Amino acid sequence: MTRGESILAVAADDAVPREMLDAAQIVDLPGRYLLPGLVDAHQHIATPPDRPAAERMLRRALRSGITLVRIMGDDLRQVADLARASLVGQIDAPDLRTAALFAGPSFFTDPRTVAACAGAVPGEVPWMQAITEDTDLGTAVAMARGTGAAAIKIYADLPKKLVTAVAEEAHRQGLGVWAHAAVFPAGPRDLVEAPADVMSHATLLAYEGVAVRSFAERATVPIEHARFRGGDDPAVRGVLDAMRRRGTILDATGSLLAHAEGFDEDDARTTAALVRQAHRAGVPICAGTDYETAVDDPYPALHEEIEYLVERAGMTAAEAIRAATLIGARAAGEGDRRGSVESEKLADLVVLARDPYADVRNLRSVEMTVKRGRVRSRDDLAECPVTAPAREIEPGGAQVIGEVGGANPR
Repeated sequence: MTRGESILAVAADDAVPREMLDAAQIVDLPGRYLLPGLVDAHQHIATPPDRPAAERMLRRALRSGITLVRIMGDDLRQVADLARASLVGQIDAPDLRTAALFAGPSFFTDPRTVAACAGAVPGEVPWMQAITEDTDLGTAVAMARGTGAAAIKIYADLPKKLVTAVAEEAHRQGLGVWAHAAVFPAGPRDLVEAPADVMSHATLLAYEGVAVRSFAERATVPIEHARFRGGDDPAVRGVLDAMRRRGTILDATGSLLAHAEGFDEDDARTTAALVRQAHRAGVPICAGTDYETAVDDPYPALHEEIEYLVERAGMTAAEAIRAATLIGARAAGEGDRRGSVESEKLADLVVLARDPYADVRNLRSVEMTVKRGRVRSRDDLAECPVTAPAREIEPGGAQVIGEVGGANPR
């Protein structure tokens, strides 16, 4: 049962007082399956900004079951407005949680930073800052907070000392710390110890114990794929053990390698081995993408990542769904409000026609998405305008979503 934006109760019909049932709007779903809203824990929608394309992408995401997206950088001028428009219902989109990017000065010649800072100087804007030993980190983090960011993303060209200082100041000011799993010269263990809350790209774990001085130099230091064929590399094992103890989340982005330029089958096999090793080690893994499927694909990339976690990383369907719900919500700093079907959490739900535990590809049978208590039907995805209204529930009233299959990852 939901009221407004929140889940009021999770209970059998006979446990709900009759007067509440009589006053509620009933959404009867016999034979269907109910999940928490899905979370894409690694996405970009404004590098460079393209408002119509971003709105199309977000509309498809929402009507494919995604109710929350973790935005890993981008031009936060546009993303902040998209986040606001989504929150107040002006656009049909998941909620967005964003990060401001910190990196060493040498990184800001990257053309992506130029695109995301158009009209300003990359490295000198609140959402993309160049960090040195002379940086006033208190001011830098405060400026990042002013963009609406939920976290600092630590990206590249920073040594361990600065990574640790950034993480400490971000946490002191109440922001999360989201980082690449290696930022060169700081390596994976350095990020765990900083500590980062979430580390992205399992591929980068392969650089543990490898001396790389900068983001640019990484391209000249090939991964030693033979190290990982046994599936239990000792150096990586130490990093994963530390991640498990600290609760550091791995944003694996495993399916990305099928779409990114410059990666081959050796890279793909090594990445899969690293994700499997992390899963066996008990490291919490969220489902992030860092790419998107073609505009004419009926479902977004998150569904490919979830299937990857089952087919290549050794997870069960239930574990992969948990990665895309509760662990994804925790990665975004929203685990206390989202990611499971529980009373007092936000009413973010997805209704499926087929059982996703029997076959994870059944996640591609979305019939309805509920975000903050508002219902969106999958049926009108192709026809709905950019600003399609959600079906409203009576103000202050309750609704009951009942008779479902009951899948509920914790």
